[in-house]
Amino acid sequence: MNSMMRWWQRIAAAPLMASGFRPFYLFGALYAPLLALGGAGAFLGIVQLSGSLGPASWHGHEMVFGFATAIVVGTLLTALPSWAGTPEIRGSSLVWLVSTWLLGRIAFWAAPWLPALAVAFADLLFWPALIVLLAPAVWRLPNHLYRLLLPVLLAFVAANLTYHMAVLAGDVPRAERALRAGVWALMVVFTLKGGVLTPIFTGNALRELGRGEQARFLLPLEALALAVLVALAAADLGGAPPRVTGALAAACAAVHGVRVARWRGWRVADQPLLPAMHLAFAWLLLAFALKAVADLGGAVPPAAWLHAFTVGALGMMMLGLMTRVSLRHTGRPLGATLRAAAVVLFAAAALRLAASVYGLGPWAVTSAAVLWAGAFVAYVARFGAVLVAPSMPRQ
Repeated sequence: MNSMMRWWQRIAAAPLMASGFRPFYLFGALYAPLLALGGAGAFLGIVQLSGSLGPASWHGHEMVFGFATAIVVGTLLTALPSWAGTPEIRGSSLVWLVSTWLLGRIAFWAAPWLPALAVAFADLLFWPALIVLLAPAVWRLPNHLYRLLLPVLLAFVAANLTYHMAVLAGDVPRAERALRAGVWALMVVFTLKGGVLTPIFTGNALRELGRGEQARFLLPLEALALAVLVALAAADLGGAPPRVTGALAAACAAVHGVRVARWRGWRVADQPLLPAMHLAFAWLLLAFALKAVADLGGAVPPAAWLHAFTVGALGMMMLGLMTRVSLRHTGRPLGATLRAAAVVLFAAAALRLAASVYGLGPWAVTSAAVLWAGAFVAYVARFGAVLVAPSMPRQ
């Protein structure tokens, strides 16, 4: 018992558990190629990974509640102490939280051999644990806008719970709707957090280069952007007629287009790390446009917008933020790193979208998965040792 306690204490005191981004970025980036290649193998019929609802459901769940969750939570756990002043979750609390995430991943890979109820129990532990750790500190913040994070976290809990209830009932349409709810929750986080960090980082670069100032924060525009997005998500999940969801998607493209244009990302296209974040928002606008086109005219498949957002927008933003946070929060100077990986990820997104729109077949889906995985392999190769090492003095 004493040896186990000492082992636990050593893990909690390790540099890897000094900040939330360290374990979640490392394990998330390691999980990305495993998930992509495993999903491609299941899609091609080479490996058996799925539970009762098939490989597409398995892959969708682990993309949203496995990989994406790790990167999003790692960013939140680092951004909140830095920007809002909440206590940092580290040490034993962080070990427990990471352990619940890992338990869910192990359960899903073992899903063909485990009862569905056991998989659900293991996977459902993570989000409540996160809320218990975060909610009290967020609720006490003087800036009440941070409280918007809490209903988003509850939406993740509801979506994941609904998914597992659908698995237990063998209800494929309900499970697909639950996964879409998870994607919409990710899009809200992307819009809120990415829509704060991107203009701030861009404004800092513009001032340093003498190219202008940060775009002024317009609360009515930000509120409208969030409102139309939430309305679109509610309409899509509620089964509204395509003309309604299509019109709302077109409104999202217009409103968010104005929002993104105000940041003047083209003026920092020659700077490290920022182009990836602005390209991520370009993919977001494309996702809205594809959703509008699919629902209003049927010119593209209904799933095209999903791939534009998850592989393109989310992938580009994650790689950009992971690189920036890993450098800045370990005391290393920002620099032109992983540009080749960003290009590869962009190519993966373009190929995956083309596979959806033009029906290119398994070779294109598999190639896109390999390219996407390669970008995160590059991240681990560059930053894996950094994440497990002590921080340097802040530059």
